[in-house]
Amino acid sequence: MKRTIASLACALIAPLAFAQTSTTTTETTQTNPTTTTGSTTTTETSKTYTAGTVTTYTPGKTIVVRSTEGPVSFALGTAANIIDAAGKVVTAPIRAGQKVRVYYTGTGDTRVVERVIVEE
Repeated sequence: MKRTIASLACALIAPLAFAQTSTTTTETTQTNPTTTTGSTTTTETSKTYTAGTVTTYTPGKTIVVRSTEGPVSFALGTAANIIDAAGKVVTAPIRAGQKVRVYYTGTGDTRVVERVIVEE
């Protein structure tokens, strides 16, 4: 009888002796976007944009923005989103003189618009 109780006690304690604990580690990384004032071209969290005033706009084709670097031309693709500062889609055509921020990919003559934020 003593052997049975001892065997039963060992059988119940054995899983606890071999139990493992696990630890979860969470790492948080924060990056601050680069910001500037005025009309300029800069990078914000690996997104390139130009801020300035629209000089010409051809829906579905091109937009030309006057920035501190002079006039900059962009190709408008079918995936280009035109939104306001609140993030709502702009349905009215962009007018010359409006202040915008144009996020794009590519360089030089191969700049393609990802989104346009109309600031006013």
